[in-house]
Amino acid sequence: MRMKLNWGIYGMRQRKSTKIKTSVLALILAFGAALAGCGANAKTETAAADDTTAAQTVVTEKDTQTNSAEGDTQAAEGDTRVVKGEFGDVTIPAHPKRPAGIYLEDYMVALGVEPVVQWYHPNWGIQDYLSLDVPRFDISGSPEALLAQQPDLIMVDGGVDQAAYETYSKIAPTYRLPESMLQDSKQILLAVADALGIPEKGEEVLAKYEQTVTDDKAKLKESVGDETVAVVRLNGGEKTMALFGIKNRFTGSLFSELGLTPHPLVGDMEDFQQIISEEGLADLDADHIFIFPASGDWDSDENKEAEKILDRPIWQSLKAVQEGHVYKVERSYWQSGGIQANLMKFEDVMKNLAP
Repeated sequence: MRMKLNWGIYGMRQRKSTKIKTSVLALILAFGAALAGCGANAKTETAAADDTTAAQTVVTEKDTQTNSAEGDTQAAEGDTRVVKGEFGDVTIPAHPKRPAGIYLEDYMVALGVEPVVQWYHPNWGIQDYLSLDVPRFDISGSPEALLAQQPDLIMVDGGVDQAAYETYSKIAPTYRLPESMLQDSKQILLAVADALGIPEKGEEVLAKYEQTVTDDKAKLKESVGDETVAVVRLNGGEKTMALFGIKNRFTGSLFSELGLTPHPLVGDMEDFQQIISEEGLADLDADHIFIFPASGDWDSDENKEAEKILDRPIWQSLKAVQEGHVYKVERSYWQSGGIQANLMKFEDVMKNLAP
C-alpha cells in the first residue's frame, strides 16, 4: 500500500502568506493615520481621582449629553482591555461594535454576532452554509475591502501568519488566536466569545453543543456500535481521493466527540490527510464512508467529471459501496472545523447512521 502525503486545501490555507503591494500598504498607513487623528479629536481620557486605582476609561464625547446614565453607557462602550494572542498582547475594545473574524465567522454566527465581512478565496469560495449577507473580503487580494468596512476588531486563526497579522493590525486591533487552541473548536468558541465581550454567551452555546454530542454519541453507540467509518474527499481537478485522518481538524470530531470507530487506515494516520492510491483504496474496507468534493457542489461540471472515479471497479468493490453505505455530503461545512459546521456534520451522521 502506498500513500502520498497531500496537505490539499487545508495545507494551502495554513501556509498562506498575504502579499500586499507597497502602494496598498501606504494607503492603509495613510488611512490609519487619518483615523487616528480623527480619533484623537473625538476621544478624551479621564482618570479616576482615587489614588488606589490606576484604571483609566476612554469616554466618547458627544455634543448633547443629557444625563449621567448616558455618560456611563458611553464610558463602558469606550473601555479597552488586553488579551494575549499568538504574536503578543493586544489591546482590543471591551465591547466591539464592528468585529471581523477571518476564518472565524462560524463561531461568530453561533454566538449570534454578525461579522462585518466574510472571508472569500477564488479557489475555495466561501462558507456557504453560514448564509451570511455581508460584504466579501478576498483574502488573496488587497486588504482595502476589509479596510472599507472599518472594523474595530479583527480576529484571525492559524490561516494568518505574522506578516499578514502585521498588515491587519494597521487596519484595526487584531487578535490572532494562540496556536495552542487551534485544534479544539470548543476552546476557539470560548476565546472568540471572550474577545467579543460575551463570555457568558460562549458558555451557553458550548453547553448546548456538548449536550448534542452526548445525545448523538449514545444513539450512535446503539445504532452502529464498532462499525468502522472513513471520510474521503474527491479532488476534482486532480481526479484523486484524499483520506482524512483522525487528527484532521475538520472531521476529527466524528471520532473524538461522537465516538465513531475509525477504519484502521484512518486511525493509524499521523497526517491530517493523505492521497490514497488505488492499492490503498483496495484496503479501505470501512463499513461506512462519507465523501464530499474539494470545491463547488456535486452538480458542477468539474465534480461530475471527477465523479467518474467512483465508477472504477476498485471503488465499486468496496464493502461500503456494495452495502449502500457511502454518503455524499456538502463540502463547505465538512471542510470546516467550526462549531456550526460540526453540528451540521453531526446531523449528516445521525441522518445516515442513526435515522
